[in-house]
Amino acid sequence: MFISFEGTEGVGKTTLIKSLVDYLQQQGKQVVLTREPGGTPLAEQIRQLLLSPQDEAMSENCELLLIFAARAQHIAQVIQPALNAGQWVLSDRFIDASFAYQGGGRGLNVDTIELLRQQFVPVMPHLTFWLDAPVELGMQRAQKRGALDRFEQEKLEFFQKVRTVYQSRAFAEPERFIRLDASQTPAQILEQAIAVLKQNQLLTSN
Repeated sequence: MFISFEGTEGVGKTTLIKSLVDYLQQQGKQVVLTREPGGTPLAEQIRQLLLSPQDEAMSENCELLLIFAARAQHIAQVIQPALNAGQWVLSDRFIDASFAYQGGGRGLNVDTIELLRQQFVPVMPHLTFWLDAPVELGMQRAQKRGALDRFEQEKLEFFQKVRTVYQSRAFAEPERFIRLDASQTPAQILEQAIAVLKQNQLLTSN
């Protein structure tokens, strides 16, 4: 199983993923926990370029291509081998983030992103958990974590556009996209995620 986790800043993706990994391992599953951009040493170096504020402004196209370069490495070195070995892969962000952040937030041509997906992304998540909360709430949480990265420094309008794209993608693919109310407690969100896995017969009900 390949499960991705999406959402704007501060919605609790990392907390949910770690809790879900613990739960799945208790159920006897072999789980690979990873993230985007990143997931391999080389892709993590690209992540640093993308997230670190720079004196030189990064163009939107440069950002998009760097993300897909990291993703290509991530798929080849981590995701595909794990799936081939029958393991579960849980990824903090994947392809939907490109449509939301670069397509929605940056306003890049969606057809260009889709072309890159077709060329360089041979695998799609079986299930995507979208943690959704008001942008203002998420940014309040993100600011409490410490210094903001290059994306987190964007204005609220940017993240509103990102959230709108997530909404449209969830509407277009209701079987893959599962919305979780991220304004709830971490325990409530985890309980809902586990229930979804059981409903989809990915886990046995006790």
